[in-house]
Amino acid sequence: MIDFSLSSEQAQTQQNIRAFAAGVLNGARASYTALPNGPARFQSTRPILQQATALGLVKGLIPSTLGGTGGSLVDSCLAVEELHAVEPSVALTLLANGLGLSPLIMGGSLEQHKEFLAPFLSAESSPLASLVFSEPGGSANYFELGGKGMQATASKEGEMWILNGEKVWATNCAGWDFKGADLQVVACRDTSSTFKSLEKSAMILLVTRELIEANEPNAFTVIKHLETPGHTACSGPHVKFSNLRVPESHVLAASGSSKAVQLIQAAFTSSAVIVGAMSVGIMRAAFDCAFDFAKTHDAGGTVRLLERQSVADLLIDIKMRVEAARVLTWKAAHALDNGTKGGPELAYEAKIWCSEAAVKSCTDAMKVVGISSYSNEYPLAAYLADATVLPIFDGGNIGIRRRQIQQLFLAENYDAWAPAFSVKSPE
Repeated sequence: MIDFSLSSEQAQTQQNIRAFAAGVLNGARASYTALPNGPARFQSTRPILQQATALGLVKGLIPSTLGGTGGSLVDSCLAVEELHAVEPSVALTLLANGLGLSPLIMGGSLEQHKEFLAPFLSAESSPLASLVFSEPGGSANYFELGGKGMQATASKEGEMWILNGEKVWATNCAGWDFKGADLQVVACRDTSSTFKSLEKSAMILLVTRELIEANEPNAFTVIKHLETPGHTACSGPHVKFSNLRVPESHVLAASGSSKAVQLIQAAFTSSAVIVGAMSVGIMRAAFDCAFDFAKTHDAGGTVRLLERQSVADLLIDIKMRVEAARVLTWKAAHALDNGTKGGPELAYEAKIWCSEAAVKSCTDAMKVVGISSYSNEYPLAAYLADATVLPIFDGGNIGIRRRQIQQLFLAENYDAWAPAFSVKSPE
């Protein structure tokens, strides 16, 4: 039997997150929008992240086996939808911690788990983690045969690795004061590697704030803060590592195998589902705004806009996209949770379809409201600005996500419908 109803625990999780979003996140956009630039807006949200940490939302990003309170990926999707339906910027800052911690959670040693997860298991402060992967020249074709590979490099000197290079778009990487996050999980290339495969030359280093402070003052610097039309209170600046000395104990994945690439791909597979849930949240908010407008406005006519067929059709289309996107996201999350065959494909599909549906839904919602939707009096233009990044970040739909599905298609034993009709194993 297929059952899409929530368990009592999931319903309570949803209710708790919805209450947090309504009571703490609601009004954040109006507050930070008055600030002059992205860095100031980002820093103004720190008290909200402190409240989220105190309530256990950061600890909830870590599985219970490692001391956290995290549940399933389906549970995460419930929370993400509620957060993104109210305040995408703050939600992204919070959720980027999960992406940043994922490689450590999946691939770290017992000693590394104990040392590097500690700040995120505490209910104090507002720790930030970041997966530092993308580079100014682009990252979609890093590892193809004959490609350039990552330009950020690590060179071995005695017992230390010397990290050099530039990174960009890594949410949270610079921390609250732009001197480095509590933990940066940095993907780079081992300069001593002689492997033909660029995947085997990749490695991952764990860079803490304490480590940065123990280095020379210019070992980590922000080159430029990026102003964006959406998610305007987030931080993912262009940064530079200059001869940053990293001890061997901070190596999460060494070169010589494909562990680094496997951890990165696994992290971005899970995050694909999270982007699906983000998309659902934004679509839901856009529908609610447009639906309320259509119920209460007549545009000078004799009946409410909701009674006009063209308006109703737009709203029906948005509503169907929300429902379809939510189910696809839940199915993908359930498949990854249970190791179902075809789970990654469903995750990529959720990321692609839901993110593109979110952009379409926001524009349709604006059509319902009309020219007034272009005014800051309504949030729809802001929702559209937030939605437009979804198809192009976390692995762009064209350069990465569709290519991942294409590679699955090319496999000799590819079974197109295995993800759709997976059979639950007997207990």
